[in-house]
Amino acid sequence: MNIVCFGAHPDDAEFYAGGTMVKWARRGHRVLAVSLTNGDIGHHEITGEALAARRAEETKRAAALGGYDCRILDHHDGALLNTLELRREVAGIIREAEADLVLSHRPYDYHPDHRYTAMAVQDAAFMVTVPGFCPEVPALRHNPAFMYMMDGFTRPVPFQPDIVVAVDDVMDVKWAMLDAMESQVYEWLPWLEGKLAQVPEDPAARWDFMVTMWEPWFRAAGGQARKILESHYGARRAARIRYTESFELCEYGHRPGPEALRSLFPVPAED
Repeated sequence: MNIVCFGAHPDDAEFYAGGTMVKWARRGHRVLAVSLTNGDIGHHEITGEALAARRAEETKRAAALGGYDCRILDHHDGALLNTLELRREVAGIIREAEADLVLSHRPYDYHPDHRYTAMAVQDAAFMVTVPGFCPEVPALRHNPAFMYMMDGFTRPVPFQPDIVVAVDDVMDVKWAMLDAMESQVYEWLPWLEGKLAQVPEDPAARWDFMVTMWEPWFRAAGGQARKILESHYGARRAARIRYTESFELCEYGHRPGPEALRSLFPVPAED
């Protein structure tokens, strides 16, 4: 398969879908992580070209660890808008990749870049099949399935998972991918949380700090996601699963049924 994961910033794909991307890549699928902005203001001390270059290097290291490809578009962080030009750019990327599956944020999010990334991808969902839209890249004959990555927002509509992927077996790689993004994991995000002074200098201790800070977000899902997890893995196995990533089907692209949807993701086949 060909999978494209759109994030607003150079670390979003890894945070929200990194384990699943690793599992797809290990199964021989072609995976591309795309950041619509260059991340050039995501820091409390460094900005501009220096920060964008640093985050690009971090993203390349993470992608090399995960076994997938990456691409960063040259739009300024915090300034993304859902324009016709961006829609064409997104549609072109999906077409060039001949995508079977496209991931992105939901349009309900704290960050405007996340929201406009979601809207741009949604707005491209049908247009990727229209030959007269950005005709310089041939249109797709079959519309991909479009999926939302997990989030914790509840208004106006909460995230409602359709697929839950256990990532325990690749979590060491996901942690390593995040560890490679030092400007975010050990600087900017702790600064935002008022925890910068708690970040250790020792690499092993820093790793432990990262896990402690982010483990609650990646821990096995509850509620409806728990039921879906049990349907994928069985109740006994699901009870032992520690880390998961969840995805919700967007109605704007191809809408596979339950069995076809499962076949797109690295989850066990039906017994």
